[in-house]
Amino acid sequence: MGVSFEDFVREVYPFVEMTPFHRTYYRLLEAFARGRVRKLIVTMPPQHGKSLGATTLLPAYLLGLDPDQRVAIASYSASLASRFNRRVQRIIDSAEYAALFPETRLKQGSKPVGYIRTADEAEVVGHQGSILSVGREGSLTGNRVDCFLLDDLYKDAMEANSPLIRENCWEWYTSVVKTRMHNASRELIVFTRWHEEDLIGTLSKLEPVVPFRSWSQLDHLPDEGWLLLNFEAIQRAEPSEVDPRRVGEALWPERHSVELLEAKRRLDPVRFECMYQGHPSVAEGLLYGDHFQTYEELPREVVRRANYTDTADAGDDYLCSVSYAVDLDGVIYVTDVVYTREPMELTERMVAEMWQRSDTRTALVESNNGGRGFARAVQRLAPRVKVEWFHQSDNKEARILSHAATVLHNLRLPAQWRQLWPDLHAHLTTYRRQFRANRWHDAADVLTGIVEHEITRPKSRPKVRFIK
Repeated sequence: MGVSFEDFVREVYPFVEMTPFHRTYYRLLEAFARGRVRKLIVTMPPQHGKSLGATTLLPAYLLGLDPDQRVAIASYSASLASRFNRRVQRIIDSAEYAALFPETRLKQGSKPVGYIRTADEAEVVGHQGSILSVGREGSLTGNRVDCFLLDDLYKDAMEANSPLIRENCWEWYTSVVKTRMHNASRELIVFTRWHEEDLIGTLSKLEPVVPFRSWSQLDHLPDEGWLLLNFEAIQRAEPSEVDPRRVGEALWPERHSVELLEAKRRLDPVRFECMYQGHPSVAEGLLYGDHFQTYEELPREVVRRANYTDTADAGDDYLCSVSYAVDLDGVIYVTDVVYTREPMELTERMVAEMWQRSDTRTALVESNNGGRGFARAVQRLAPRVKVEWFHQSDNKEARILSHAATVLHNLRLPAQWRQLWPDLHAHLTTYRRQFRANRWHDAADVLTGIVEHEITRPKSRPKVRFIK
């Protein structure tokens, strides 16, 4: 089998930090190098070693395993692609590399005569292999490619947000990249996501893309389609064999702590979800965006303090419990929130403590999927609260979409709600109009339920009015 990719990295780049997620990344790159994966997409946040693994170390390893391979590196600019190429050449020139792969060597100076070696192309002496670099929209006429490595085809958000550049990138990919490939060619796309309609987003609409969660998937991959590994900067997905981090853990805490990442998210939650979480969206497709109204202090005259709770429907869902106050004009002020994926035995006490803390008098709890039992348990912990449960049978999509404007117009959130409830803020401000594009509906569903109960269906609310 020969040297593993991880051992190769340790030999030629002994100073590389080898965290658990890097080991996963390198293990998957080795599977790609050995032909177990033909079409691979890896997305990860900036400054996490994406390019070092995929377009510096991997090309040298590929040529070491098979010096007859023709490898091409592409990036958003020819100069950046050339920089990757030069780094690969330096690795191949090293004594450490020669000890591992003595058959793979490049031209030195003017010898041997007849072989090409420039910053953009180098041929393996005595073999048919080569390493070629090209910028986006560059030409590859006459070059057969066995393995194509595409690393960040968009320079920044401005490029990715340009429909013209996205269209040109897609045209280049289909007319240049694909035409240089053959039946056995392999493709690796490694990106920081910028836009939902970037190359990865477009490919996902046209070809099967399978999320990578278990190593056993490598044994039965379909002939067509892509394997996708997305490393979230802050883990939001359920732990898996491939990424066993608990929810809320940072990908590389030694370099990018949760505190640092949360600060970045507060600056621009939409961009953060795209670049750092791998969940891109565009502002024009958002249902609420960042248009929620906020308040600094509650009004003096509050006529009702209530709560609306939706328990988690499935293991990946959030329990969302929102306490609020209503003023004389019917404006709704969110005062406290529990938004979590903790198990029910913990959330019962969390919600009960919030009800007491926020002086909640009445609480509505959806009875779907165990909500009635949850309501009884919480009422035992907060006996002063009048608890009602009900079954929500109306279509969720229709409810959320039709009441979006009412939510934005009649509901107020604390001025610091982004800091108070970062998950809630992220999920609401990035919630899409295209219902099926959203992973979590819990927060939007509860805000919709509150305005339904307080505004659009006033007869359903309790008759008793409590004074602050």
